[in-house]
Amino acid sequence: MPAIAAPAFVRRGPLSPRRLPDLLFLTVAIGGVVSLVELNSALCWELVPLVMVLAVGYVAGLALWDRLGRRGRPLWLGALLALWCWVSWAMPPQVATAYTWLALPLAILALRVFTGRTAVATCAGITVLLVLLIVRTSGTPHPELVVPPVVALWVTVALYRAQQRLLGELRRTRAELASRQREAGRLAERARIARDLHDTLAQELAGSRMLLQAADRDWDRRPDLARTQVRTVVDALGANLAETRTIISDLTPPALEHDDLTTALRTLCARDTAAPSRVVFRTEGEPGDLPRERAAALLRVAQGLLANACEHARARHVWVTLDHRDDRTVTVEVQDDGVGFDAAVASAGPGGRGLGLTAGRERLGALGGSLTVRSAPGRGTLARASLPVDALALAGPAGSR
Repeated sequence: MPAIAAPAFVRRGPLSPRRLPDLLFLTVAIGGVVSLVELNSALCWELVPLVMVLAVGYVAGLALWDRLGRRGRPLWLGALLALWCWVSWAMPPQVATAYTWLALPLAILALRVFTGRTAVATCAGITVLLVLLIVRTSGTPHPELVVPPVVALWVTVALYRAQQRLLGELRRTRAELASRQREAGRLAERARIARDLHDTLAQELAGSRMLLQAADRDWDRRPDLARTQVRTVVDALGANLAETRTIISDLTPPALEHDDLTTALRTLCARDTAAPSRVVFRTEGEPGDLPRERAAALLRVAQGLLANACEHARARHVWVTLDHRDDRTVTVEVQDDGVGFDAAVASAGPGGRGLGLTAGRERLGALGGSLTVRSAPGRGTLARASLPVDALALAGPAGSR
């Protein structure tokens, strides 16, 4: 037989506030059994089995909450109320007074079973039964005997309904927050993919197109140079295919799978030497250990900066420097002697430098780094990408200085 799943308010921890009414019910029921046994009369021994049935029926209903369903729960509650009235009416006065307080957990149970006006009407009916039992036990309808239990019942009902409204608002707030977090994650992932595509495919394809155009111009006059340029494009397209597969599988750049950042940058610069720009790579300081995620970010940004220098700047020379001299920071500088640009008004449209610089700043800023650019029309460009060496460094947005 499969295990029977208890309802949510039964499976909560032992200190859950929702278990307090259940604890009150069982405490009063068990205390009543003890009192009946102590009285040791024929009537008391007749009532003990009924009280036990009442307690067992209450617990069994909670355990079978899901199986009872919407139709079974009202019948179960009605049986509990009938048995409670019967037992309380027949009990000796000295014991019946305590049993009138079972009206509180039964009212809470009514709010669990019903909703809206039906729940309020059921609580009103329990209140009438409570008043009748008090009058039956005391013999006189004194207000000081009737008012406190009735007030306690409706205060409990009001507090429970307020708690349910707060829980509903909390659930809606959590759902809205989760929805916003999913949307933010989706937008962040789209931005990351856009940066990866811009720093790899877009830049490399633009460079390959430029080389093919140059090969087309040189095909008749300088066929050897044209073939060299075509072979360079073929090699670059092979690398682009590997980059594309890397983006799809969300891995680090292939150049970093077996090599360190220094080797990957040197390979990148050597691959672009067939372009019109002459690319020179150098290192400063002793290379240290750099987490792969940070090495990948610096390589991506350097790739975009180098593509900008070769494609947009029309530079004759490009110098790429990997600087390890600062023990706390790794820096990659890309400097060119190209046409330069006004960094303050750089275009953010497709094909412009703005998207690449913004993507680089976002990529580095997410890891606590920065990207600074100094340029002016006709005076070349110097871009410096920096990242903290410590992988546990606090991440935050970092703009240009």
